[in-house]
Amino acid sequence: MRPVKQPALPRLGLLALIWGSSFLWIKLADRGFSPVQVTFPRLALGAAVLLPVVLARREAVPRSAALWARITVAALFANAVPYLLFAVAERSVDSSTAGIINATTPLWTVVLAVAVRHQKSVTGWQGAGLLVGFGGALLIFSPWRSASSVASPGGLECLAASVSYAISYIYMDKFLARRGMSPITLSACQLLAATALLALALPVSGAGIPRAADAASLAGLVILGVLGTGVAYVLNYQIITSEGATVAATVTYLLPVVAIVLGVLVLGETVTAGVLAGIALVLAGVALTRRGSRPS
Repeated sequence: MRPVKQPALPRLGLLALIWGSSFLWIKLADRGFSPVQVTFPRLALGAAVLLPVVLARREAVPRSAALWARITVAALFANAVPYLLFAVAERSVDSSTAGIINATTPLWTVVLAVAVRHQKSVTGWQGAGLLVGFGGALLIFSPWRSASSVASPGGLECLAASVSYAISYIYMDKFLARRGMSPITLSACQLLAATALLALALPVSGAGIPRAADAASLAGLVILGVLGTGVAYVLNYQIITSEGATVAATVTYLLPVVAIVLGVLVLGETVTAGVLAGIALVLAGVALTRRGSRPS
């Protein structure tokens, strides 16, 4: 991995703060809105930020029905499902817990890529990374501790969201990458498709009227959509364009750190030493799986 240039550090830090704080904003929004009411505006606001950027750049929007069908499948696994699952999960687990479990996504990506033969084999570094990473995941979940909140239904929902992200990365690499679309156009189209999917779910979700929306929950919802889903994509695209995808990917290691710090400082959440050791192993495993692999 090439060293991160000094000018890129502030943008990487800002992106980590925005994406890492998303778990905090979900927690706050959950206090006044149902999970579907959190997810639908998040997607709509994100699309509202990105689409004007696409139009201003005069980038071509897909016109093929087949391509839009693939974008919709990607939107289901990359946006609609995981966003909704995290919103459901954080009604019962801490925001820091959600951020910690989300860090396992790169590990699931490697496992699933090999399982579906998208990746032919596992390198020595990747094998070592998977062993270390999943050892850390086992330490985080601590199934031998019946009182562990991580091994609760909410924790498993976070895990399912992470697996959904992994599925989306493999699907997009196989069916959408190298199709001539820029990342920001693809992101805008995905958010638009995901918004439509959640719109279909609204009438049957029983979402109804917000139960007790106060200023904090409303602010959390707006920040989550505008900053965490819209502006963050633009910032990520700028980093990819100027520094490359490999440098942009380093933000992965900062997200759980930001989620833990904000959860403890803002919400008064607690994190055990065992969970901290587990996340350290997970991040070490992620680093090993990326060593020597080609940037995607």
